[in-house]
Amino acid sequence: MKPSNYKLFFLLLCVVFIFDQLSKLWIIGHPDLPIGSYWPYGGMEIIPGFFYIAHIGNRGAAWGLFVGYGFWLGLIAIGALVFIYLFRNELALRRLYMQVAFGLLCGGILGNLIDRLLRGHVVDFLDFHLPGYRWPAFNLADSGICIGVTIYVIFNFYEIRLESRKEKPTDSSL
Repeated sequence: MKPSNYKLFFLLLCVVFIFDQLSKLWIIGHPDLPIGSYWPYGGMEIIPGFFYIAHIGNRGAAWGLFVGYGFWLGLIAIGALVFIYLFRNELALRRLYMQVAFGLLCGGILGNLIDRLLRGHVVDFLDFHLPGYRWPAFNLADSGICIGVTIYVIFNFYEIRLESRKEKPTDSSL
């Protein structure tokens, strides 16, 4: 894996990871945000009725699923990073959009993995409330993962569509 071939991948991985960790350090060190702080029992109201800063220790995965399986979630994260490295050619990581997708994804995986290893839980702090619904709190690493997966899915559907158009016979070929 020659780093110069994957500049955008490494740049985005580092950006997501660094901003994720810095934001979590700010949350952890903020005196008004002890762990367990979320609206209406604490936290910071940013946009009334919609956006709050919280401090939640998530010992599970997305939406608090798999609580108590932190060790296994950590192993899955390590496995995913190893898989992406080993299959980088098959994943077409030299393509720019794949570097964007996997840079965001890997930066997010690494950010949450470090939390699990250092703290025993993932620090979540972005807390959005929709009318009648409170979206589960999340962090910048989670955002990188979701955006990276979305980019990957969109571009793969686009490529599949292009390929299917190439394979369709035209009227003149019948």
